[in-house]
Amino acid sequence: MYIVTVLGNLGLIILIVLNSHLHTPMYFFLFNLSSIDICYSSVFTPKMLLNFISKKNIISYTGCMTQLYFYCFFVISECYLLTSMAYDRYVAICKPLLYNVVMSPKVCSSLMLGSYLMAFSGAMVHTGCMLRLNFCDANTINLFSCDILPLLQLSCTSTYINELEMFIMVGINIIAPSFTIFVSYGLILSNILHVKSTEGRSKAFSTCSSHIIAISLFFGSGAFMYLKPSSAVSMNEGKISSVFYTNTVPFLNPLIYSVRNKDVKHALRKTLRRRQF
Repeated sequence: MYIVTVLGNLGLIILIVLNSHLHTPMYFFLFNLSSIDICYSSVFTPKMLLNFISKKNIISYTGCMTQLYFYCFFVISECYLLTSMAYDRYVAICKPLLYNVVMSPKVCSSLMLGSYLMAFSGAMVHTGCMLRLNFCDANTINLFSCDILPLLQLSCTSTYINELEMFIMVGINIIAPSFTIFVSYGLILSNILHVKSTEGRSKAFSTCSSHIIAISLFFGSGAFMYLKPSSAVSMNEGKISSVFYTNTVPFLNPLIYSVRNKDVKHALRKTLRRRQF
């Protein structure tokens, strides 16, 4: 799965770079999504695979905090990137005549910069709050990675502030983007229903369907894991959810955006023909 994740997302990046007709806002965001997914899955998976081979599931305190920081950074950046992609689809379908003006290169770059700045600040807050805790005798993490909830369970000091901070930060970074996405697709659906042409409606739905699937997988698994008190979390359920959003979602994203996308298929055929000659 990890090899397919890296190759699939890297393949999308190469296709977007090599094909000029994919140099549009939609594929600019998809380029960033693939880049984030490669980094995101690489935070945990190589270390986990190494542990399978060595049979020594050991990580240093510094390594654990580093892993936590980059995990938070890439998760939050993907939240806001998916929100930017929803806004892009809203402008493309609801305001097509203004699309090139509204989604200018400057606006797209600003949206990406904003995503990374929110990710940086969120990761700093999560990691900073974790560094204030004391970990005593217990040092076995009940998960395959240094995630927030299993680390909180190891603390021998009060985790009230951490749980409050986590609930606020996760609420902001899931609920706010989810609300924006919900509004965007509500307006898109309203606009599509007013399209008289069946072909036009079909094209609009196909344009958005891949993104809706990706959003549902990512936000659904994240909300299931984090939007409840840590005492209510069954770690068995948590492990399944963690595997899903750390490995399965980055694995599925390139498949969702390539199998259901005619532009990507056309770019792939064009690139392969070019290489043959």
